[in-house]
Amino acid sequence: MISAVRRRLPYVLMDVFTDRPLEGNQLAIFTDGRGLSTEQMQALARETNLSETTFILPREVEEERRDGTRVRIFTVQEELPFAGHPTLGTAYYLHRFGGSREIWLDLKVGKIPVHFREEDSEKSFGEMRQRDPEAGAVHDKEEIARAAGLSLNDIAPHLPAQTFSTGLSFIIVPVTSLQVIRKIGPWSKLAEYLERSDGKFFYFVTAETVDPHAKLHARMPFYNGDDPATGSAAGCCAAWMAMHGVIERGESAIIEQGIEVHRPSRIYVRAEKSGDKVVNVHVGGYCVEVAHGEIWI
Repeated sequence: MISAVRRRLPYVLMDVFTDRPLEGNQLAIFTDGRGLSTEQMQALARETNLSETTFILPREVEEERRDGTRVRIFTVQEELPFAGHPTLGTAYYLHRFGGSREIWLDLKVGKIPVHFREEDSEKSFGEMRQRDPEAGAVHDKEEIARAAGLSLNDIAPHLPAQTFSTGLSFIIVPVTSLQVIRKIGPWSKLAEYLERSDGKFFYFVTAETVDPHAKLHARMPFYNGDDPATGSAAGCCAAWMAMHGVIERGESAIIEQGIEVHRPSRIYVRAEKSGDKVVNVHVGGYCVEVAHGEIWI
């Protein structure tokens, strides 16, 4: 009989962009992914079956001090160079574990800083500074409406549908109401549009909100479902808002998301316009650790 040694892989389950357990966007964090192949990481991400799973790859203290903590991000289908809720959630784990108020993550897209403000022994607010955004194409609203199963009148007339990227590209589409944003679909038509566009995903927003304190209500179609909270899209949306005067310089705004899938999330964003460019894109929120365990492989 041949015996095999099974490796125990500790993981933490985090709810991100919420201060309440069982809300926000779920994230699995494997706290030591050293020695795992890309194929194993992808298989583990499929096993968790969450929107994203991260793998922390610890290295020497001096190297981490210089270059940041190396982290890889996977969906159930692919590795991503950047994603917002995995960045915030993984940084929150490192903040709580190590005590530092500023965490630098070394991602495929480069180094991303996340600063934490402790509010009490149980709660910290974290805010990442994303890469300065790149503005992309302005899209034909009639084509967008057709792909989304909407009429042209459902698209907000006074704001453009435009692509922005802070490491991952999103087409920001403003619609007129909550009623409209809730009837978008089917997702397959949207995927067809994305294949011939400069956007990786769509991010639909409306100024009509459930929470009166929120600036925008958002939905993000994600692999035939809804993503409960999308920090990378929120950063692109912050850039879009700053570019087109939806938020003022230095204004902090809340984007609500995930309500349609019973995972309400609150994403705090701010950005500044400098000349014809947007800079200082910040995305923040709270996180809650809800479980920890081991997977054996």
